[in-house]
Amino acid sequence: MQRIVLASSNRGKLAEFGELLADSGFEVIAQSSLGIGDAEETGLSFVENALLKARHAAQASALPALADDSGLCVPALGGAPGLHSARYAGGHGDSAANNARLLQALHGLPDARRDAFFICVLVLLRGADDPAPLIVEGRWHGRVLDAPRGTQGFGYDPLFLPHGQSQSAAELDPALKNRLSHRGQALAQLHARLASEV
Repeated sequence: MQRIVLASSNRGKLAEFGELLADSGFEVIAQSSLGIGDAEETGLSFVENALLKARHAAQASALPALADDSGLCVPALGGAPGLHSARYAGGHGDSAANNARLLQALHGLPDARRDAFFICVLVLLRGADDPAPLIVEGRWHGRVLDAPRGTQGFGYDPLFLPHGQSQSAAELDPALKNRLSHRGQALAQLHARLASEV
């Protein structure tokens, strides 16, 4: 089984990746367990940030690294929270404050203008100097609710109603969420790309 560093310290993401990669053939190691801190996210796109995170983890660990950069994009807000999803309200990872700010920004907008999508860009580097990283992307479309619903998931999940579903992302069964979500879609593509290279 190949060891791979997961370039994230986000507990919610770590839990999801643990479930999604359970039968992948990888032994997934969180970067924090190796004493590796977070990379500085200075990119101007999800792809750039994912590459920065993967390269940082690969350099520090001398192992292959998998990184994701993801967020919620609301077209009515010019794509916000977007790259700043984790720190939309100022502090990093304060989901309650981020959700409150999003609700405030969308206050009074009808459902038809509350469309949104989660995006996840995954980057797999086989080594810190890998010139041809595997890059895949998943998008999960829906709309922003006017009040949070559900207690599962993390981040903006309580406010996100996926298209075709009657439950928010925080109300969905975790296995169904993992199959439908932006992260699940991206990982399915990654599995397919890896299988095609064997």
